[in-house]
Amino acid sequence: MALEIKITDDGSKTLFLTEMNETYHSKFGAINESEHVFLTAGFDWKQQKKVSILEVGMGTGLNVFLTYLHSRSAKKEVYYESIEKFPLSSDIYEALNYAKDASEQAVFDQIHQSEWEASVQLDSTFVLKKRQIDLLDYQSDKCFDIIYFDAFDPAKQPELWTEKVFKNMFKLLNDKGILVTYSAKGIVRRAMQAAGFVVERLQGPPGKREMMRAVKQV
Repeated sequence: MALEIKITDDGSKTLFLTEMNETYHSKFGAINESEHVFLTAGFDWKQQKKVSILEVGMGTGLNVFLTYLHSRSAKKEVYYESIEKFPLSSDIYEALNYAKDASEQAVFDQIHQSEWEASVQLDSTFVLKKRQIDLLDYQSDKCFDIIYFDAFDPAKQPELWTEKVFKNMFKLLNDKGILVTYSAKGIVRRAMQAAGFVVERLQGPPGKREMMRAVKQV
C-alpha cells in the first residue's frame, strides 16, 4: 500500500492511502476524532471496571494507544482484540506523533512490535491480541463489551458495512454491549437495525455533525 503521512488540524498525524484516496482519520484531528468517537462514546460511556474490546481496523494503533492511556486513569482492566489485514511497517508507525513522552512512546512501539495472534500483556491490567485477518473471515469464541468499528468509509469498502457483517458483530457482543462508529450514514444505520441493534445518533467529532452508537438489547 502506498501511504503518505498527513498532519491533521489538531496537530496529530494520520495516513493517506493513495490507492483509495482515503485518510485513516479525520483531517479535522486524528486524536480528537478517536477520543470523541471511541473513547468518550464507547470506552468511557461503558461504566464497568473490567471490559473487553474488539477493534475493527487497528490502522495506526491510535485507538489501542488512547484506550491504554484511558484505562490507566480510569483504573479499568482491559482485554483488547484488534483486527488488521495490512499492518504498518516500522518506518511508517515510527513517524507518527501520538506519544507525549518517552514512556508513552515505548508503549506505542510495543503495541506495533508485539506478536500477532498472541495475547500480550502491555501491563498488569491491559492485554492486547492483534489478529492479522480480513474482517469477513474473522471468527471468535469470545464475546465483547465494546466494538470499535473503524473500517474505511462505507463508500470505499461497502462490503464491510453490510447487514451480514453487523449480524456477526451482534453475535460477538455481550448483552447490552455496544458498537461505536464515526459513520452516521443511513445505509449503515439501517444495516445495523436489521442486524438487531438499537441505534442512536450522537454528536459527531470536530468537522462531522453526527456519529452512531448501536446497543445490543436481547
